[in-house]
Amino acid sequence: MTPGMTNSPAKVLLNPPFRAEHVGSLIRPKPLFDKRCELEEGKCEVDDLKEVENDAVKHVVELQRSLGIRSITDGEVKKASFFDGVFEKLDGMIFMPARPINEFKRYLPHIAMLYAAGKPSEATFYCNGKIRRTKPFYVEEFKALKSVVSAEEVKNIKINMCPPSWWHHRHGSDLAYDQTVYKSDDEFFDDLGAAYRAEFQELYELGCRNIQLDDPTFAFFCYEPTVSGMRESGVDPEKLLDTYIRSINVCTQGRPSDLHVGLHMCRGNYKGLYFCEGGYDRIAEKVFVGLDVDTLYLEFDDERSGSFDPLKYVPLNKIVVLGLVTSKDPKLENLDDLKRRVDEAAIAMSAGNSLRSKETALNQLCISPQCGFASVWEGNPVTEEEEKKKLALVVEAAKQIWKDSR
Repeated sequence: MTPGMTNSPAKVLLNPPFRAEHVGSLIRPKPLFDKRCELEEGKCEVDDLKEVENDAVKHVVELQRSLGIRSITDGEVKKASFFDGVFEKLDGMIFMPARPINEFKRYLPHIAMLYAAGKPSEATFYCNGKIRRTKPFYVEEFKALKSVVSAEEVKNIKINMCPPSWWHHRHGSDLAYDQTVYKSDDEFFDDLGAAYRAEFQELYELGCRNIQLDDPTFAFFCYEPTVSGMRESGVDPEKLLDTYIRSINVCTQGRPSDLHVGLHMCRGNYKGLYFCEGGYDRIAEKVFVGLDVDTLYLEFDDERSGSFDPLKYVPLNKIVVLGLVTSKDPKLENLDDLKRRVDEAAIAMSAGNSLRSKETALNQLCISPQCGFASVWEGNPVTEEEEKKKLALVVEAAKQIWKDSR
């Protein structure tokens, strides 16, 4: 099969994703940051955050509007970490505040750090019963956002969610769930997928048309030390990769045609730190083609991200958001460099492919920061003003590259 030739071409972007995008999380406004500090110090209760969180949502919405960002998020300001809001609300999942460290997969770089630090245990979730969604994940967050935007902007609201594989990847197929409850990964992810689909449907009925899964697991399959560690532990990386592709697809299957779903492949974003490196070459053909999503948010902000060559495998019916502006440090990128790199990406995407011209490839591209600015509430080492400059740069680059950017 000719690389990247699947289904019909992407259309001019009048709905999400837009030419100027951002991943989702934003630096917490100072009043909320200070209140979170008080919570950590035991000086207030969780309920004391609500009013300041609501003010923070209004603040970040206006920030995005003022810069010309059209995909509106709540900056994930109501979360402590990007993965909050899903598993703690599911029947069949229990929180374990101190699971022994030897029940975590050491081949994962963030777990290896815990081993190196001598931590005897770590907090996690474990599946001890049949998974059911009996309460919503982000319905209240969507309603809150909907109340502070215009009717025309509702379709542009973006809801961020962690992937279904988030806790599974830490423990593997042998320790993620009670094997008297689920006999296989497929059974486990089938029920988890049903829960995600129910969430998607309820959000859709309320007017949501834009959902993004923030998934760090796929990048681990690009990182040779992790792949080698899997093999040494008796884990087949190709089989596990297939499992995680399927885990996404059972969540997105049967979605309404006008519900846009994107997936961000993250290499780690903890207070400015990353966990792995390596280009997408090893997984591109299988993942870019196999995932049942509309948009791929890919990180290309530095040399550890590899080349644009794997973009040749992106199907014609998918959009790629190029994460070219780092969210990990305050240094501002050069506008001309961004324009050049988008041009290079379009060339790489169309190289050797008689069915996709450079112009067609360019129409499949957007630009954004490589990740969020605050995957945890403390945020990256970037101020709000520095964040605004980076987002404004993304908007200006999009205006100069694409005629349909507005």
